[in-house]
Amino acid sequence: MINRLNGQTTRKNSSLRSWFKVILVSVLLLSVSSTCLLSRYSPIFSEENLEKRSFILSITSTFENENPNGKTWNLSEEERTISLFMNNTWQTVYLLNSSHPIGKIQKDNDGNPTASLILPASKISAGENLTYHIVYKIILKPRLLPSISENQSGRLDDIDEELKKQYCRANGPWQVELDELQTLAFKIAGNETNVLSLLKKFILWIKRNIKYKTYDLPRYPIETVIAKAGDCDDQANLLIVFCRIIGIPAYLQAGCIYLPQQNSERTYWDGHWILKLTRIGWHGWAVVYIPPWGWLPVDLTYAPGILSDPINAIRRAAIIITPTFQYVNITETDYIVSSQKYREFLVSNGFKIYEHDAMFEEEKHRETENLRLPLLHIFVSLSISPNLTERLFIREDSIRRVLTGKLGECL
Repeated sequence: MINRLNGQTTRKNSSLRSWFKVILVSVLLLSVSSTCLLSRYSPIFSEENLEKRSFILSITSTFENENPNGKTWNLSEEERTISLFMNNTWQTVYLLNSSHPIGKIQKDNDGNPTASLILPASKISAGENLTYHIVYKIILKPRLLPSISENQSGRLDDIDEELKKQYCRANGPWQVELDELQTLAFKIAGNETNVLSLLKKFILWIKRNIKYKTYDLPRYPIETVIAKAGDCDDQANLLIVFCRIIGIPAYLQAGCIYLPQQNSERTYWDGHWILKLTRIGWHGWAVVYIPPWGWLPVDLTYAPGILSDPINAIRRAAIIITPTFQYVNITETDYIVSSQKYREFLVSNGFKIYEHDAMFEEEKHRETENLRLPLLHIFVSLSISPNLTERLFIREDSIRRVLTGKLGECL
């Protein structure tokens, strides 16, 4: 669900980030190409003379077994897995601290870096709980977009066939082969072949026909069309399926936004998943391939002024205009069905997950320039001061962040 505070949008995240979160990571443990898709943003961002900003993100997760019949919660590999974010030209992430040792490092099926925690137990008995803490340091640079316009945009024939083959498939949550969606996509597209013009048509149709609304779980594109409603990732997935049907490569991306005034606690899944957010919100958006510029973010629910100019969905996307951190790419995983199954697992067994995500911006003079090892190269627990620990771990009843099924506080 998305709340607008002072022009900012905050959203219910039951899916990405938390949609991720918990969910599992089933969504997180998939493994695809070894290259970060975000690296494709590199050509559109300038690294020169841009001021860096430094942020600390802490995630505290608690798994609690309240099964009334004494059933044991056997923790899966996914439930022991954490995301490691991405490193690229505008974002550098360090694993600053972990309450438990880091085990295996790998990439999931969508190419996202992950790590497994070596927890003290592989199961949780009825009446017991298990908590872990993770702290990240994120160095962020401003991102700059190129000048984009319809008369400079390439056409469908200008897109490489290999890209279409990989990013126009009917995999993940994108129901490319559904007749109803195909008919709608081609009706909206008409005879247009200019890629940016096609994208504008899809954006306008969604903005005029789909209202913002959050649900307990993420929805498939056909469900969003039928309900005429959906939140950030629901609307992004509808745009992605339109693009894929017409032959424009696209995928889903999720991340977190620094929101200094944010302080909320919400309960999902009949009380089996509780999420507290402090100065942070979670968000999802589409990433679309538009020649000649390449991969560009398209944000349908955060960017203002889209109805007056659909290109604002690109120019004013959260990841462009506000401190936003790329968390994961979803290129082929059906996180929706994973979310549905995990919700049923928690509810039917009397298991609960509590998570507290907190972020703060470091003062410039405190920025530790001596941290040079990127996240993928440092997997040891570094000690931090007690004061910092107290500041970060505000409460212990939290869950762990991985792809679950709705962006908990999606923006």
